[in-house]
Amino acid sequence: MMLNTLIIILAAALMGGLLYSEKKESLRGKLLTKPALSLLFIVAAAVQPHPVARYYYLLLAGLILCLGGDVFLALPGQKMFRIGLVSFLLGHVLYIFAFFHLADVNALTWATAGGALITGIFIYLRLRPGLGPLRVPVIFYIIVISVMLCSAASVAGDSVLVPQGKAAVAAGALLFYISDLFVARQRFLKAGFVNRLIGLPLYYTGQFLLAFSVGMFGP
Repeated sequence: MMLNTLIIILAAALMGGLLYSEKKESLRGKLLTKPALSLLFIVAAAVQPHPVARYYYLLLAGLILCLGGDVFLALPGQKMFRIGLVSFLLGHVLYIFAFFHLADVNALTWATAGGALITGIFIYLRLRPGLGPLRVPVIFYIIVISVMLCSAASVAGDSVLVPQGKAAVAAGALLFYISDLFVARQRFLKAGFVNRLIGLPLYYTGQFLLAFSVGMFGP
């Protein structure tokens, strides 16, 4: 689809601009490129065919909340970080409903849950010394994003759904999950451009995969 190709090309250009702005620590540059790039994954979802209407609307609402989270995280200050955290958390909740609308709990869900539990505990123990007043919100966020990953595993483990769609959801959710580790590293462990250099492409690739997935499932 030509439109999808144009979206990907524009996204790559905006990503280059965003990473340049992050490297230069230009707030103006980030505010010009990051919202535009996030708006683009909403456009990507909107222009796809969406035969499973409820999945589309739930995912689209989640993408919109993530756009809000991206804007808030681009702004300085702990208050903006908290608002961004809540916005992403609500986005994950909508993703959970979207994925469980497509597929029920299955063996892969439980296997992923076991891995997510171990990983979540490890992440929390690594972050705990620097969390301060954000300790409870971060714990809750780790739980929610872990459940989101498990719900995506339900889609991947379903025996009926289209393989292309299952792959897009599984990869998109996993990349989103991994990108959040770099957000946490930047905020609570060791700040540096490398976190954005790795984390941002992972995040946006994941979001675009989820956006494109709305056209990959039949009724």
